[in-house]
Amino acid sequence: MIVMHPGSVALAELRSIWSGAPVALAEHGWSAIDSAAAAVERIVASGRTVYGVNTGFGLLAQTRIADDRLLDLQRNLILSHSCGIGEALEARVTRLTMALKVIGLARGHSGISRGVVERLLALIEADALPVIPSQGSVGASGDLAPLAHLGAALIGFGEIALRGERLPAADALARLGLEPLVLGPKEGLALINGTQVSAAIALDALFAAERIFASALVSGAMSTDALKGTCAAFDPRIHAARGQPGQIAAAAVLDRLLQGSAILRSHDDCGRVQDPYSFRCQPQVMGACLDLMRSAARTLEIEANAATDNPLLFGDEALSGGNFHAEPVAFAADMLAVALCEIGSISERRTAVLVDPKMSGLPPFLVEDSGVNSGFMIAQVTAAALVSENKSLAFPASVDSIPTSAGQEDHVSMATHAAVKAGRVAGNAAGVVGIELLAAAQGIDFHRPLTSSPALEQVHSAIRSAVPFYASDRYLAEDIGWARRAALDGRLCRDVAEGLFA
Repeated sequence: MIVMHPGSVALAELRSIWSGAPVALAEHGWSAIDSAAAAVERIVASGRTVYGVNTGFGLLAQTRIADDRLLDLQRNLILSHSCGIGEALEARVTRLTMALKVIGLARGHSGISRGVVERLLALIEADALPVIPSQGSVGASGDLAPLAHLGAALIGFGEIALRGERLPAADALARLGLEPLVLGPKEGLALINGTQVSAAIALDALFAAERIFASALVSGAMSTDALKGTCAAFDPRIHAARGQPGQIAAAAVLDRLLQGSAILRSHDDCGRVQDPYSFRCQPQVMGACLDLMRSAARTLEIEANAATDNPLLFGDEALSGGNFHAEPVAFAADMLAVALCEIGSISERRTAVLVDPKMSGLPPFLVEDSGVNSGFMIAQVTAAALVSENKSLAFPASVDSIPTSAGQEDHVSMATHAAVKAGRVAGNAAGVVGIELLAAAQGIDFHRPLTSSPALEQVHSAIRSAVPFYASDRYLAEDIGWARRAALDGRLCRDVAEGLFA
C-alpha cells in the first residue's frame, strides 16, 4: 500500500503505483481537501465573482453565471471538453493519472469536495479505469480533453474499463453499486485543469527508459566481450578526471559487469589498444543519457506533487495563474526522447560492428555457413530502421506552439504530444537493444569454451533459455520480440538498475 502524502510523494512510490501497488491518501490530504471545499462554499455564499466558480471559461471568463446554474456549468464543462480522439491510454497510465489527480487535488488549493476524491480512489481500488483517448491535448490550460474524459466517467458518461472490460460508464458504476456524481461549484474545472495526463505519460516513458538504459549497459558489456574488446576505457580514473556523474556511474557498471571474464583475459597480450567509439565511449554516451534521465525524473517527481489547476485557493482568496502550463513536462519528455534515441543509436552501431567480420573477427552476420545463411543481416537492418525513425521522433515537441481558444490561450507546451512521442521512442529503443542482446549472446557463443563474466553468463543463460543458438536461418521475429520485451521489462538487468535511479 502506497500512502500518498501530497507534496512529497517520492519517485519510487510513483514507480510502485505505476506497477499496480494499491494506494491511499494520507490524513493531512483529507484535511486540506475539506478546508479548500469550505472556502468555495464561502465564496459562493458571499456572491463574489470568481473565475471557474461562477463564471464561464477561457474567452468566456467575463460571463457571470447565476447561482441556480452553477451545477449545470460544471456538468456542461466536462461534456463539452470531452473531445479526445485516438487510442486509449494504457491502463497503467490511466491509473497513474488518477493517482496524480488525487495528489494534486489533495494539496488543498483546488476546492473540490471529499466525495470526488473518494470516488477516484474507489475506482482505482476496483480497477475501474476511465477510457481516456490519448490525443487532443496541447498541454496548456491543462490536459483539458483527456482529463474531461476522466471527469465524464465520474458523472456517468463515456466509458470505463472495469477489470479490463470496456463498458458504458453508467453501467460500470452501476455494477460497482455507485451513482454518477453531481459536481459542485469549481469541481469540474478542478478535474480537467492540470498536467496529470501528460505527467503520467511522461512518467511511463521514464520508467520504461530506466529499464532500457540498464538493459543497454548489459548488452553493451556483452558486445564488448563478444568483440574481445578492452575494458581499459572503463577505468574509473579516466571518468573521475572528467567528473560527469552519469559517466562515472555508467563506467562503474560496465567495469563491474565484465569482471571475471575469461574471454577478456584471453586477449590480455593482443595488440589492440582502442575499440570503435560505440564500445570505447559507452560511459561518455550512456552517462550523458543517464544525467538527462535523472534531470527529467526530478522534474516529473516535482510535477507529480504539484497543484496545477486554476484558479488556486489560498484561504478564501482565489488566484488565477498558469500552473496548468505543462512546459516543464514537455521539456522532460523531450529530454527522455533524446536520451532514448542515443541509447538506441550507439547500441545499433555495436550490432553493426559485430555482424561485420572485418571489424569483429566473427563469422559474417554471426552465423556459420554464411551465404546459404543470412544470419543477423536483416536484424541489424531492423535496428537501423528503428534508430532512424527515432531520429525523427526525437525532434522536440516543446518548441512547437499553436494558439487555441480564440487566441486567449496563445502559447501552449505540447507536453502530451512530447510524452506520447517519448513512449514511442522507448519502444523503438527497446527493439534496438533487444537485437543487440541477441547478437552479443551469439558472439559470445563463438568464443566457447571461453566464458564471459559470472554476471554476463547469467544474462546469457537467461537469453538461451528462451532463444536458442542461431545455428542456421530460422524465423527470427519471435526471438526479436522476446528480446524487445526483455529490454522493456528489465528482466535481464534488475541488479544493474539498482542504485542508478532514485
